[in-house]
Amino acid sequence: MEFYWPASDGEWLAWVSALLTVLFGLVLFLAPGLSMKLLRLSPLNERPEAFASIRATMAGFHIGLGLSCLIFAQPFLWLALGAAWGFSLFGRLISMMSDKGNTLYNWIAALIEFLLAAAPLLFAFGFIA
Repeated sequence: MEFYWPASDGEWLAWVSALLTVLFGLVLFLAPGLSMKLLRLSPLNERPEAFASIRATMAGFHIGLGLSCLIFAQPFLWLALGAAWGFSLFGRLISMMSDKGNTLYNWIAALIEFLLAAAPLLFAFGFIA
């Protein structure tokens, strides 16, 4: 098995999205306290269950999906990555409309999620070769 290296601009966009997903997951995994501060979350009384949830639920999916995309580089994995970020964006937009979350932080996060969703989806659907 060889390490996959992108050959076209579209592949590079999708690949960078997967790499950023893995890096985000690693930050969640290795520094859950810092991650919670960056994500504007705070556990009640610094409970260890909160850190376990960050590492397991949040970091595990980001690292697992991102690494799968980087290693196997299959079209359906690019679709899964784009859909995952797309639904993250959708959830944020719903929250911004219904939870009074119209803040600068949420707009910046929404832009990042949009870019991370668009890159693999544009490549997977053939809009960028």
